[in-house]
Amino acid sequence: MSKIVVLGAGVSGLAAGILLRRDGHVVTVLERDQEPVPTSPEEAWERWSRDGVTQFRQAHYLTSRGREVLQQELPDVVAGLRGAGAATFDPLWLMPPSITDQTPRDGDERFWTITARRSTVEQVLARVADAEPGLDVRRGVTVNRLVARAYNDTPHVTGVCADTGEQFDADVVVDAMGRRSPLPNWLAKAGARPLHEEVEDSGFIYYTRFYRSGTGAMPEFRAPLLTHIGTFSMLTLPSDQATWSVTLYTSAGDRPLKRLREPASWSALVRSCPLHAHWLDAEPMTGIMAMGGVLDRYRRPMVDGRPVATGIALLGDAFACTNPSLGRGMTLGLLHARPLAAVVRAHLDDPQEFADAWDAVTEAELTPWYRETVEEDRERLLEIEALRRGMQPRLARNDTGALRAALLAALPQDPDAFRALLAVRGCLALYRDVAGDEQLVQRVVELAQGSERMPPPGPDREQLLGLLDRAPAAA
Repeated sequence: MSKIVVLGAGVSGLAAGILLRRDGHVVTVLERDQEPVPTSPEEAWERWSRDGVTQFRQAHYLTSRGREVLQQELPDVVAGLRGAGAATFDPLWLMPPSITDQTPRDGDERFWTITARRSTVEQVLARVADAEPGLDVRRGVTVNRLVARAYNDTPHVTGVCADTGEQFDADVVVDAMGRRSPLPNWLAKAGARPLHEEVEDSGFIYYTRFYRSGTGAMPEFRAPLLTHIGTFSMLTLPSDQATWSVTLYTSAGDRPLKRLREPASWSALVRSCPLHAHWLDAEPMTGIMAMGGVLDRYRRPMVDGRPVATGIALLGDAFACTNPSLGRGMTLGLLHARPLAAVVRAHLDDPQEFADAWDAVTEAELTPWYRETVEEDRERLLEIEALRRGMQPRLARNDTGALRAALLAALPQDPDAFRALLAVRGCLALYRDVAGDEQLVQRVVELAQGSERMPPPGPDREQLLGLLDRAPAAA
């Protein structure tokens, strides 16, 4: 049996550890944070310290594709989420009444999902991992370097060392340490060439507040989960135990909107949006939680067709991470973890073959999602900047952006356009997949050209600034 060390006991790391163990490998998961797994979702929310996870108590959502992977590969986790009171949500509930054909279709079952607070998802997954026979999850272990030897003029990782001096040998080391993974520094100290890295600030800042229902009922959905309203965006996400989050996010460089850190200003803006105001009719669970400085980062340990090191596999956010507003992070981590066992099974005996195979899987299944997400973020920031300057946003600069704009314009009239956008939002299809349906694209473009531009469901820029000026200042 192969020995595998997984670094990081977040969602991606635990999922990978469970799947690898169930495939017959000896698996050790090492986690820096030392606190034990709480016994309940509420204890996890209130007291679980997860310093290694920046977004642990921020807004969270599991897309349709993420639910699909869990249901197929880790059904016991889905059962645990149900037992924890996770919300079942079907985006088809959001189909606007202006679409006259509301008939259910074959394949609609792919859209539903089950979702919960990040703390609840990780608590449920961690309890499944702790109960998995033979899976060794060690918390409070700080790894500080790789153990490596030479292989074909390239470092070959054979394990890791903890700051206590304890060494963990492995046939492969899986980096599931997330957005802040120190792996590039460790590789450099092991004598590896620099890996390929692309990094930029996503350009957004988020202001989130959680609420709990007093009746056990969720608010009525009167708008999409994500709604762009002029120079800000609104994100309303269902969660577990009759809780939900409301997030306002905007350009990090929009200084007047920094006042959204203040509860009075934040609430006044949400209240000014007629399709969203009722989401505040409940008991707040938190203050306004701000999160900025979120990076879009892509790392590839394959340079000029050669791995910078062998014996490693970058997983999930350690490979690529984007801004969280599209809710793709956990889904892509799960999607990445699923093929790892097959690649290990088929190629672990040959370090070069393993590196090539894992790179091929990653580039085919994960990188396109990263590219499309970053592209969409850039388009949205350009739109915000134009509106801040009092200008009309220019048309999308590429085919993907043009298709996205056409789908948004056509979906109030066309059930196929609506489902196509749901598929993209749910990580069930890329825009390039939608573009392959020529008949759909032609119809969507025609509908978009004939549609009237709808006013945003909230204040324009002038109204927004006036509203913030009138809101009580923070004490």
